[in-house]
Order: sequence, then C-alpha cells, then structure tokens
Amino acid sequence: MIKPADRLNLVQEYYFSRKLKEVAQLNAEGKDIISLAIGSPDMPPSEQTIDKLCEVARQPGAHGYQPTQGTPELREAMARYYKKTYGVNVDPATEVLPLIGSKEGILHITLAFVNPGDTVLVPNPGYPTYTSLSKLLGARVEYYDLKEEKGWIPDFNDLLNRDLSHVKLMWTNYPHMPTGTPATQGLYDRLVWIARKNNFLIVNDNPYSRILNSNPLSIFSTRLSSSDDAWDHCIELNSLSKSHNMPGWRVGMCVGKAEYIKNILKVQSNIESGTFRGLQLASAEALDFNSEAWHEEYNINVYSRRRRYAEQIMDALGCTYDKSQVGMFLWGKIPAECQNVEDLTERVLHEARVFITPGFIFGSNGERYIRISLCAKEEKIQEALERIKRIVTTK
Repeated sequence: MIKPADRLNLVQEYYFSRKLKEVAQLNAEGKDIISLAIGSPDMPPSEQTIDKLCEVARQPGAHGYQPTQGTPELREAMARYYKKTYGVNVDPATEVLPLIGSKEGILHITLAFVNPGDTVLVPNPGYPTYTSLSKLLGARVEYYDLKEEKGWIPDFNDLLNRDLSHVKLMWTNYPHMPTGTPATQGLYDRLVWIARKNNFLIVNDNPYSRILNSNPLSIFSTRLSSSDDAWDHCIELNSLSKSHNMPGWRVGMCVGKAEYIKNILKVQSNIESGTFRGLQLASAEALDFNSEAWHEEYNINVYSRRRRYAEQIMDALGCTYDKSQVGMFLWGKIPAECQNVEDLTERVLHEARVFITPGFIFGSNGERYIRISLCAKEEKIQEALERIKRIVTTK
C-alpha cells in the first residue's frame, strides 16, 4: 500500500459524507428516514432557467471549453444582480468571478492569499470547510468565538485585545450558518473596521442572504465602502445554490477588488477549465429574470410555512431557539437534562427515523445545539414532527 499524504491526518471525511452512507443503509433496510439535515433546496429552479439550459444544450457550438473566468453574459448578469439585490456596483469585467460553487471558492481564495504557516481566523461555530481546507493547505487556524449570549456575532473587544498582526485572512458568514444570525449594517461596518485596523482580508460567505430575509445585504453595502475600505479589505462569496434553487448546478461567484479577482483567477485557471456554456447562460437567465415575486414565494413564503413545523419539532424536543433567525435552518439549544447532543440526535434518527444535525460538527460552541433543515416538503416535516412527538411521549 502507498502511504497517503501526511495532510490527510489533519482532517476527517466530511460529516455528511460519512453520515449519509449510514442513512442510505437504513433506508435500504426499509427504515424510511426523513432527512432534515442538509441544506439542499428541494424545489426546482424557475421554468425560464431550465428552458434556457435546454435551449443552449441543443446548440451544436455550445459544448466546447468555455473561458475560465466565465462568459461575459454570466459576469454581466452577476454584476446586475449585485446592483439590483444589494445596491452594490460591480465591474463585470474585473470585479466578479464565476465559480463552480462557492465551496470551491474557499479553496481558490486560500491558495491565492494564504501561505503555509499564515494564520486564518475561523468562526466557532462555523462552516467546517473553513477549517478543513485551511489545515489541508498548511495554514494555522485560530478560532474566534460566537456565543449565544453575544448574539452569535464576534466579540470585538476580545479581538481588539488579541495580537492580530500575524492574521492574513478572516472567514465570516452572515447571515450565519448554522445559527441563522442575520447580517446587519452595523455588523458589517465593524468587520470592515477591524480588517482595516489590522490589515487583513475578510472573506464574507453570503449564500443565505435571501432566505427568510426581506433585507438582503452585502459586506460591500457597508457605509465604509465609500472610502474603499471594504473593497481594500474584503472579498465576498455568493451562490445560486440556495437563492435560486440550483445546488446541483454548482454555480457560485466571487466579488472583490480587481487585483484580488486577478489573483484568484491565477489559481482557478490552473485547476478548472470553465463551466458548460448552458449552465452559465441559464444561470444568467435566473439572475436576471427570477422576479421579486418568485423570490418572495420560494425564498420567503415556502420556508416560512416549513419553519413553523420545525419550530414545533424544537418545542417537542424541549429545545430553545431564537425566532429572529434567517436562512434555511433552525438552530436550537438542547434541554439541560440532555447530557450529550449526539445522544439526542441518534435517538431521533434510530427511534423516530428523522435525521437532524448535531451542532458539534460546527465547532465546540455548537456542542449543546441541534440544527434542523427546512429543505423538505411541508408534509415530510409535519410527518417528522409526528414521529418525534411519539418517541417523546413514550420516553
């Protein structure tokens, strides 16, 4: 056997990759597991998006390699989307870069800006990929706490008291996953301020800004952007996966200063060979023509109805939660008498046959929490509620 690279000792197989194999086995045994774990929208893209994909796929000349930096049509649509949605002016030629999903953007940005041994600040709790990719690429991970009593936002006094001179990059994610904490103008202002003060780069991961949220913001919406501070110290990732019901299409974007985009493209062009033209033009169609009424129905109304059942599941399990959360999950604290979160989630999985996520996978500050996905039909979430009620009453 050939010994694998030492870097693999720094990470484990992604939790959902591992756990979904177990769930698949349970389903194969006839257990009929309802999954309320993963944030993969179960609704289809808009009709015009699908029609455009089919139209382009039938064109004989559409199947060759495409520009790594994306077609002009897609970059221009992304720039228009940022103006329409966030009020942010973006140069489509130099300040936006299409990605094969924003998860891949985490890799490209880290490769472009972080040397082995450099320090990156990662939220706890936070998206596990910030940590795993940083470790795989030889960066030094330093966590900053997000806690319920602080509203799940960074403790800026703590950050000011730290020596951050060695920090190269800080990952942020607002609206926040997994806690559902919304973005605010004031929060973005303070993030830009601390990045400027310490001369490091903030990368804000912003895929949830339209889900259960009528006031979408970008970190470039900050009032400080008028003095170029945000553009000098920030990059933003965004995605069509959540906001346009296109998770499997793998279309994301990176927005930032032209020089930063150029650096990321150096990495991307050595790894990728562009995305199928049909996906790009259909994505442009979605960005341009999914109306506000479409977003209101799919990103607000549908998730609002589902959220009511998720709240009842939290109530049935004795969990507490903040009703001001946004995004496609519900985050709740387990009851005091529950010693271990995995005891609860495993009981729910094997007795109620419902898969929900234990919060520890997002970091140590998530050890007393669970996360419920809203990416299932109302009737499925309602059925999950009834199953859970039965195991709770028979405890």
